[in-house]
Amino acid sequence: MSTRQTIEEYFERLQQHADWRDLLADGMSFTSFTSPIKHVEGKASYLEATKRFFSNVAKVEVRRLMIDGDHACALTRYELHPPNGAVIQSDVAEVFSVTDGKIASLEIYFDSAPFPK
Repeated sequence: MSTRQTIEEYFERLQQHADWRDLLADGMSFTSFTSPIKHVEGKASYLEATKRFFSNVAKVEVRRLMIDGDHACALTRYELHPPNGAVIQSDVAEVFSVTDGKIASLEIYFDSAPFPK
């Protein structure tokens, strides 16, 4: 798959609550540049670090997708439905690198103000 196909498939599966995990490379890296900065290495570590977030995703909208070779930047809006709280909307900039049809790295940037502390 091309970079575009991989990223579009990732978001399509995420929106449909289908299995998107097989689009992640085993050795992927993940960095959240929201304070405090968080970095993890490996697919299993990424899934563990983000399981609470993904369990609350009700809707995802790709507002813009830019591709440059093996790199992509997606401007997204997530609607989250926490079990005991108000609906949260979060705009996120997501920067991907793709190798052999798998997401090799992901960096995210977002405002953490709407999230409970």
